[in-house]
Amino acid sequence: MEKQSISVWFFIGALLAIYGVLILGSGIYGLFVPPNHAVAMSHLHIGIWWGSGMVLFGTGYIVRFRPR
Repeated sequence: MEKQSISVWFFIGALLAIYGVLILGSGIYGLFVPPNHAVAMSHLHIGIWWGSGMVLFGTGYIVRFRPR
């Protein structure tokens, strides 16, 4: 049986995806429960955009560097 190493990029992709889900969830929560004091440009909902991007990039890394 041959040992196969797992690429570090696979784990980086997993971390990106996990953090992306957390940030995306926080952004969606912020839509339904707005804070008492809104920050500048809060109408752009950057948490949703940033979280979605991290999930997409993380998933791409997971698929590209998955162990075979």
